[in-house]
Amino acid sequence: MKPMKTAICYYSEHHGNTKMLLDAIQEADPDVILIDCTKKHEIDLLGYDRIGFASGIYYGSFAKQLLSFVQINLPDKKQVFFIFTCGNMAPTYTKRIREIAEAKEARILGEYGCFGYDTFGPFKLVGGIKKGHPTEEEIQGAVSFYRKLIGE
Repeated sequence: MKPMKTAICYYSEHHGNTKMLLDAIQEADPDVILIDCTKKHEIDLLGYDRIGFASGIYYGSFAKQLLSFVQINLPDKKQVFFIFTCGNMAPTYTKRIREIAEAKEARILGEYGCFGYDTFGPFKLVGGIKKGHPTEEEIQGAVSFYRKLIGE
């Protein structure tokens, strides 16, 4: 049986919070392919068994650049998962990306979210919130989430 291939497509521009989680996942599983959606706008994801989508949260949702990327590039009927960092937690952050994935009949495997240093919008005026995040514990939480997804 051939091993399952995983790609994680991401947007991590402001403080690199989300990329810190993904780098730790890739360190734990060097076969994971990371795809920066700001550098590749169209890519063939058919050869991947599992596809992750990761972003910071902007105005209550994944980055619009990543949402557009998912709309264009996610093949039908794939296994997908979501990873995000945010200044404040809310249960609705994955709503839009889930809608896009569900329209493509994707099987949603799960999601992981944690705090990330946030200076977006009005938070910039007060020097940001959630300084020091993601913590090492939050980063390892992302790795544990991924390992459970792949059955380790």
